[in-house]
Amino acid sequence: MPRKSKGEHEPVVARLEVAGKRFEVLVNPDLAFEFKQGKDVNLEDLVISDAIYTDLRRGLRASPELLRRVFGTDDVVKIAAEIVRRGELQLTAEQRRKLIEAKRRQLINYIAKNAIDPKTKLPIPPARIEAAMEQAGVGVDPFKSVEEQAPQIVRAISRIIPIKIAKALLRIVVPAQYSGRVAGALSKLGEVKHMDWRSDGSLVAELEIPAGLQQEVMDKLNKLTRGNVDVKVVSVV
Repeated sequence: MPRKSKGEHEPVVARLEVAGKRFEVLVNPDLAFEFKQGKDVNLEDLVISDAIYTDLRRGLRASPELLRRVFGTDDVVKIAAEIVRRGELQLTAEQRRKLIEAKRRQLINYIAKNAIDPKTKLPIPPARIEAAMEQAGVGVDPFKSVEEQAPQIVRAISRIIPIKIAKALLRIVVPAQYSGRVAGALSKLGEVKHMDWRSDGSLVAELEIPAGLQQEVMDKLNKLTRGNVDVKVVSVV
């Protein structure tokens, strides 16, 4: 039988559907909420169930064979952690509000970094994206990834403001004095498409970045070179 919760609240159900099967487990709601947000928690305290279920309400347990086939293990604690991480979690109203707000901020920041106004080719301020989301009545799923939801949200708010996800290709020319320093930093700023060392030690490179990060990347390059860098936007697509 399920153990008693080690927290102040009654245990809640975490649920995951995978390989055409449903898996359920009872967990501590507070610890599960923290774990869902990426915080470190004691997994032994997180799990309340003594088993993984295919239907917890009816008391139907998943067989060890099924668990090993789907999860590669029959360890209840490890599987429960996977269910909480990837699946649906019953939340209190306040927990759900916090989770939705956190995911909404992540989405706004992600879109601001990756999208531009296709007319001006310029980044769109986060506040404008947030206002468009509110005007379009965009909903946020706290359990879906940012990458999965962002394209849908961009399509929804494109009826409110001109916006599209895009990449910018920058051509960067750095004098020899700073070329080594910049060369070592480029891969952290974006995807290096081309790098050419000139005979005088200077560097010419092409860097692809999320279009919304153009100014941020230019500022970093200027900081690395004390302003001794030539950056041109080759294309935005």
